[in-house]
Amino acid sequence: MLEKSFSPADVETKLYEAWERSGAFAAQPGSNAQPYTIMIPPPNVTGSLHVGHALTNTIQDILIRWRRMQGRDALWQPGTDHAGIAAQMVVERQLAAEGVSRKEIGRPAFVDKVWEWKAQSGGTITQQLRRLGSSLDWERERFTMDAGLSDAVREVFVTLYRQGLIYRDRRLVNWDPKFQSAISDLEVESREIKGSLWHIRYPVEGTEEWITVATTRPETMLGDTAIAVHPADARYAALLGKFAIVPLTGRRVPILADEYSDPEKGTGAVKITPAHDFNDFNVGRRHDLPMPSVLDREAKVTLSEINLAAVPGIADPDWTRTLGGQDRFAARKAIVAELERLELLVKVEPHTHQVPHGDRSEVPIEPLLTTQWYADAKTLAAPAIEAVETGKTVFMPKQWENTFFAWMRDIQPWCISRQLWWGHRIPAWYGPDGEVFVGHTEDDAKAAALAHYGHDEPLTQDEDVLDTWFSSALWPFSTLGWPEKTADLARYYPGDVLVTGFDIIFFWVARMMMMGLHFMGDVPFRTVYIHGLVRDERGQKMSKSKGNVIDPLAMVDQFGADALRFTICALTGPGRDVKLGAARVEEYRRFVTKLWNAARLCEMNAVRPDPAFDPAAAQGPLARWMLDAANTALAEATAALEAYRFDDYAAACYRFTWKTFCDWFLEFAKPSFADDAELRAATAHVLGMLLRLLHPVMPFVSATLWQDFGFGEAEGLIRAPWPDAAPVTGAAEARAELEWVVRLIGEVRTVRSEMNVPPSILAPLLLKDATAETMARAGRWSEVIGRMARASEVSPLSGEPPRNSAQMGLDEATIVLPLEGLIDLAAERVRLTRERAKAEAELKKVQTKLSQADFIARAKPEVVEENRERLAAFTADMTRLDAAMKRIE
Repeated sequence: MLEKSFSPADVETKLYEAWERSGAFAAQPGSNAQPYTIMIPPPNVTGSLHVGHALTNTIQDILIRWRRMQGRDALWQPGTDHAGIAAQMVVERQLAAEGVSRKEIGRPAFVDKVWEWKAQSGGTITQQLRRLGSSLDWERERFTMDAGLSDAVREVFVTLYRQGLIYRDRRLVNWDPKFQSAISDLEVESREIKGSLWHIRYPVEGTEEWITVATTRPETMLGDTAIAVHPADARYAALLGKFAIVPLTGRRVPILADEYSDPEKGTGAVKITPAHDFNDFNVGRRHDLPMPSVLDREAKVTLSEINLAAVPGIADPDWTRTLGGQDRFAARKAIVAELERLELLVKVEPHTHQVPHGDRSEVPIEPLLTTQWYADAKTLAAPAIEAVETGKTVFMPKQWENTFFAWMRDIQPWCISRQLWWGHRIPAWYGPDGEVFVGHTEDDAKAAALAHYGHDEPLTQDEDVLDTWFSSALWPFSTLGWPEKTADLARYYPGDVLVTGFDIIFFWVARMMMMGLHFMGDVPFRTVYIHGLVRDERGQKMSKSKGNVIDPLAMVDQFGADALRFTICALTGPGRDVKLGAARVEEYRRFVTKLWNAARLCEMNAVRPDPAFDPAAAQGPLARWMLDAANTALAEATAALEAYRFDDYAAACYRFTWKTFCDWFLEFAKPSFADDAELRAATAHVLGMLLRLLHPVMPFVSATLWQDFGFGEAEGLIRAPWPDAAPVTGAAEARAELEWVVRLIGEVRTVRSEMNVPPSILAPLLLKDATAETMARAGRWSEVIGRMARASEVSPLSGEPPRNSAQMGLDEATIVLPLEGLIDLAAERVRLTRERAKAEAELKKVQTKLSQADFIARAKPEVVEENRERLAAFTADMTRLDAAMKRIE
C-alpha cells in the first residue's frame, strides 16, 4: 500500500545502493547489444557538486538510462581529474596550518601528502553524484593519475616529442605569481578594475620633441623596447624611424609603424614591452625587438636584463636600481611619483578596465616570458577541423561549430608545462650541458644519453608537470586501457555523445579530438551536446557576492532528486541558459506529487498489471483513447530524446502525465473502475508505459511505483525495455470523441472561471446547431460533462440563445452558457473593465520601455528579456479580458 505522500529521503539512498549492489549500472561488454558510450567530463578531485555539475550529469544520466532501456550496452565512464593547481593548493593550505611548507618537506613527501589527501577526501564529488541519481559504471572509475592513465600520458608525450610535435620554446605565458606557475586561459578570469591611465612623455632623440604614450601599467616601462604608431597616423609620420628615450632607464628605442596601434585609443602611440604583454610580444616578433624581462616569477622588479643609462632629467640609474626587488604595485607607486617629480607625467585619468586574475589565487596574472614545453596545436588541429567539417563529429546546437572553427583555425602553440609538483612529471631529463633526453623511463633517458655522450653522465629530470588538460585530452581512450589494445577500446571507442558546457570547447573538447584522431585514428565522440549556463531565476549569473548561488544538494534535501532533475530537464533547451530557482524546483516537486497521488488513486481502484491484456483488443472508447494518447506521448518523448531536445521530452512527459492522464482520463474513469476490468487493465498498461517514459528523468519515484504496482522489482525498472507503441483498434474514432468531450469541458470551465461563476452552482449547457452525432456524444458522456463542467443538463437549443449568455464555438456547434441569475452581470462588467484598464496601463509602461533604444542597449540582457516576458503576459491578459467582456455585452 502506497504511503500518503512520497518521501524522497526514505527512498533515494536505499534504492541507489540497491542499484549499485546489483550491478544495474554496469556495461555489458560480453553481450551482443550495440554499445552506447558517454565519457563523463571528469570533475576535479577537489570538487563539490555545484549547479553546473547537476546540469551536465542530469543530461548524461537521462541519455544513459534511456539507451540502457532501449537495450543498448550502455557505458557511462566515471572518473575524476587530478586538478593540478587546485589539489596542490588544498594540501599546501593543510601544511601551512601545521606550520610547514611543501619546500621544507620536499617533493616526494609532498606528493605522498597529496595522495593521502586524495584517499581520504578525494571522493566527495563522486558520492554527491550518487545523491543526484547518476547511474555511472562505478566499477570502472578512473583517476587521471592512475598507473594506467599515467602510462598513456608518457606514451603520448614521448611519441609526440619524437614526431616533432612537442618541443621547448621561449614564449609569453599566463603566469600566476602566487602559485609561480604558468596557467591555462581557462584558469584566468577577467575582473573589472577601477584603475588609472597614466600619460607619460618620452623625449625624441636629437630633437626638442616629445611623444606621449598612455599606459595602465607604468612599472612595465622599464622593459620598453619600442614605441609603435599606426602607419596611417599623420600625427606621427615625421617621427617614424627616429628613436625615443625611455624615462628612468635611458634606453634608446625605435619609433616604428605597426597596425596594432589604434589611433583612436589613448594618444595613438603605444609603448611596446614584448616580455610583459601578449600583443606587444607579437609586435616584438614582427620587428625583431629585444625582449628583456623586468618582473620575476614573484612579480617583483628585476633589472638583470636591463642596461641603464644616465640621461639628465630623464633617467638616473642609481634611483632606478632602488626598484630592484620591489613588488610590482609598490614599484608602480614609486615610478609614478618619480615621473611626476621629473615632470614627465602629463596627466592621469580614471580608467576602468579588465584585469586578468588567477581564478584560484585571485591575484593579477602577469604575462611572463619563460621557457616552457609546447605542443604543435596547429598540426594536431587540422584533422579535428576536418572531422567537424565533414560531419564525423557534430555539434548540438550546430552554431557551436562556428566557435570551434574560430579558435581552431587561429590556434596558438599549446603550453603544456606547469611549475607544480602535483601532476604528471614531464618525462624529460637533462644532461650537464642542457641536452634533453625524453623517454618513457629514466633508464630510457640514460640509454639515450649514453649513446649521445659515449659515456655515463648525470641526468636531472625536468621539474615541471604537464598541464592537467593534457591528461584529460586522452580521457576517451586512456580510460579504456590504451596504449594496450584492449577489448574495451575496440568496443567502446569512439563514444556516442559528449555532454559539456561551451566554456571548455577549446580547452577540452578540441584537445580530445586532436589526441583521439592522432592516436586512435578516429574522433572520440560522434556528437558534442553543448548546454548553456545555469543562471538564477531572473537570468543573472550566479555568484557568491550576489548571494544567488544555488546548492543542488540543498535542493535534493528539500525537494528530492527527481524534482531537481525534472526541473533541469524541463529548462534545458538548445542554445538556452537554464534559469533555475527554488520556486521552479518546488513547482516540479508538485509534479512528482501529482504522479504519486494519481498512482494512489489507481491503487485504491484495484488497478494492477494484467499480463493477458492486449491493447489491440480494447473495446471501450475511454480505454482506446488513453492507449492511443500514450502512444502519442511515447512518440513525442522518444523523438525529443533522439534530437537532444530535453525540454521537449520533459514537456511531453509533463503534458501527458498531468493533463491527459491525471486531469482527464482518471477523472473520466473514476465511476467506471469498479465495474470495468478492461479499463483497469488498460490503466495499468498506460501507467507502466508512463513510469518507463519518466524513468530516465525521475528514476526514484518511477522505480518505487514500478515495484508497488507489481511491474517488477524497483531496481529492475532501470533495465526494463523502453515502451513500444501498441496498435489500438478504433483509435481515431475514440480520439475524436474523447477530445471533443475534453474541449467542451475545457471551454465551459474557462468561461465559468473568467465570469467568476462559483463552482457550487450548476448551470445548463445548450448546444446550438449541433448535429445528431454531436448530441449523441453529449448523451453518451453526459455524466462526465455534468460532473466536470458543473452542468445541470446538456440540451439542444433550437431558437435564439437566452439573454446574457456566454457563447463558445465547438466545431459545427455553439456552446451556450446562460449567465442570467448565476452572477451579478453589472458587477462583473465593472470588475472586468477595471482589470482591463490595469492590464492596459501595465502593457503601455512595458511597451514604452522596450521602444527606447537606449534601454535595450544599456539594460542587462536578463532585464530586457524579463520585460519582453511581461509584455507577452499583459498582451495575453488583454486578449482574455476582451473576450470575457464580449461574452456579456
